[in-house]
This record gives sequence, C-alpha cells and structure tokens, in this order.
Amino acid sequence: MTSFNLTDPALSPIAEKVLAGTRLSREDGIALYASSDLLGIGQMADFARRRISGDRVYFMVNRHINPTNICRNRCKFCAFARNADEPGAYEMTLDEVAKAAAEGAADGAYEIHIVSGLHPDWSYEFYIDMVARTRAAVPDHVIVQAFTAVEIEHMAIISGKTTREVLEDLKAAGLDALPGGGAEIFGDRTRLAAWDKKTKSDVWLRIHGEAHELGIATNCTMLYGHIETQEERVDHLIRLREQQDKTGGFLAFIPLAFHPANTELADLPATSGFDDLKTLAIARLMLDNIPHIKSFWIMLGLKVAQISTAFGVDDLDGTVVEERITHMAGATTPEALSKDDLVNMIAETGHVAVERDTLYRIVKSYAEEAAVPAWNAGPIGCPPLVGVSKGTAATGAEGDVILGSASRSEAGEAGR
Repeated sequence: MTSFNLTDPALSPIAEKVLAGTRLSREDGIALYASSDLLGIGQMADFARRRISGDRVYFMVNRHINPTNICRNRCKFCAFARNADEPGAYEMTLDEVAKAAAEGAADGAYEIHIVSGLHPDWSYEFYIDMVARTRAAVPDHVIVQAFTAVEIEHMAIISGKTTREVLEDLKAAGLDALPGGGAEIFGDRTRLAAWDKKTKSDVWLRIHGEAHELGIATNCTMLYGHIETQEERVDHLIRLREQQDKTGGFLAFIPLAFHPANTELADLPATSGFDDLKTLAIARLMLDNIPHIKSFWIMLGLKVAQISTAFGVDDLDGTVVEERITHMAGATTPEALSKDDLVNMIAETGHVAVERDTLYRIVKSYAEEAAVPAWNAGPIGCPPLVGVSKGTAATGAEGDVILGSASRSEAGEAGR
C-alpha cells in the first residue's frame, strides 16, 4: 500500500484524503502552505500526478507572438507595457504576425500562442483579422491559441459586443483555444492594490466559462510571489476549481512566479525555489478536476522546472521561441529551447517525454510507458481516448471526453 514519508504530523489527515481521492478543503490548502515539509507535500503531489498522467511529462513545440507592448493599462506589476511614444514601444503589422506564425509552423510548431498589450488604436476588426490571417498562415493541425480574458474584455469594450459574441466571432475566424493569463490573484484586496485596471475576477471566470460552453478549451493561471497572502492563493485555486466543476474546459493550470524587475513592485524579492515547488505541488493537490499542472520554465528557470516533475508537474510547456513579456521583467532564462533540450530534460528525471499539441493530443512519445495513464487524449488524427469532461474529477473516468479533443479533420469545427 502506498504511504508517504511525512515529517509534519499535521499533514497526515491530508495524506489520507489524497490516498482516498477525496477533495481537499480550504483548510487543507492553508495547512499545506503552513507546512515546511516540502518533500512530504511533493510525495503526495507526485502520487496525485501519477494517478492522472502516469509516467508522462508533456511538452510541445510552440511559437509565441506578442504583437505589441503598447497598452492602455499600465499595471504596477508589468514590465512589458509601454505608451506609444516611449522608448522600446513596438507594434507588429498583420503581415508580420502572419509571417511569424508561418515560420513557427514551418519549424514544427503545433501551437501559435498570441498574447499582446491592449493597444488603444487597434480596431475590433484588426483583432479578428489577426486570428483569420494566422489561421490562414498555418496548416489545419496547428492550434491558434490567442488572447487572454483581459484582451477579450477589451475587444468587447471597443466593439460594443458582449464577451460571448466576441468569442463567437474569434472562433469563426479560426480561434481554437484561449491562454490563461490575466487571472493574477482573484482576491479583491490584491486586485485593487496591484492591478485595479485589470479585468475583474468574476468577469475573468465568466469569459472562460463562456469559452468552454462554446467548445473553446482554455488554460488558467495564478500570479504569485508579490503582495498576496497564502490564504489568497488557496482561495484563488478554489475559485478555479469551482469554475471547472461548472464548465469543465480548463486543460492546464500554470502558476506564474512574479518577476519584480523593471516593475513598480521592483523592491519585492523574487520567489524562492522552495516556494515555487510548494506552490506547484499544492496546485496539483487542490485542483483535482484540472488534468494538467504546467511548470513554465521561462519564469521558474530550467533547474526548478526539471525538479518540479517530482512535485506534481506533468508538463514543461514548450520550445516557446521569442517570448518577450517575462524577459522584459528580468527573466534570465533562454528565449527558446530545442525539442532535444526538452526531451533530455524529461528523460533525465526518469519520466516519459511526450510531445503534444495544445489539446494534449499526442504527437510523439519518446519512450515506452509502463501503463497508459488515466488521462489520455490520444494521438492526433484519432478519436479521443480517456479524458475529463464537465463536472468530473481529474481521475480519468473511462468514457469522459475533454472539450475540443476531436481532430479538426474528424470533427470539423469541434476543435475550433
């Protein structure tokens, strides 16, 4: 029988719940954060991860495009945004965006990831055209994942449309998925203090729920390591879990470590490796209905990201290519990794490296698996195997199907 080597007796009741597959409470989350037994928490998170993903650690070949850093919101934590007349301000044309997308696809990318500033002069039609031009520039199997909920709300404001109508227009233009940015911390205290201009928490959750209802899969995030409390982190996770219970379309959760350099919060210290690993592990334990926990190596660094695969993480993101937002906040990680870099990073940990697309369909597995994991979207071009659907826990109950997991060729617009 599985047991955990715990040094903190306060974790024993939580360990019993983890072994039984019982949902953890807010009090459990707070207790996990209060504990210094990082290895014990990591063991529990690794157990929960293996119950979902087996030996797999996923990665993907993707291309990031940040079309502009000119932004009407100047959030205190952001080092990326500029006014149009500031040094370092830039904006890409539609031709340039389409060219970058085509180059990414030619290099083997299965995802074009577009996130940008809220340009005060771009029209609603410009955004729709950006998606349409990107979709036309890449093959059908390449997923267009574009625009955070903050950008969706911005498009609704400038167009006079509802956010649902915006999502419908974007989907018709070729949008496949939404990234998870803009969530930050849902607590009102931190939101008012650090990003009062950002999309409100309820609106962020509503937009993602609307996307799920339209068959658009999304990710979700939490920005941690600034002025938030541990209790606010736990509350954030629970609100994501509650939304997933309602609409079921979150594919992955990505904790984002705050980088204070070049922001108005530059006096804050960076997160520690201890906090990074604990936060990833607690996310795996609390978010029982979100199948994947992603370690974004751009923010965490390559070494912590690699070690995190023993702390509940089953995804190391991707090759990325030309990420600007975090690097303008002082990140010292490379702006891209090769496929071989990621495969070797994963193989060294003893896990099976699995190349995927945005919807977690398999492109290639790089080693033999001892057993097929409970959560399995299957290979590209085939019907989905075992996944997670609305209202289910991420235990991979056979027969459940994840949103958007059918291939474009077999399901027509289902993946759009």
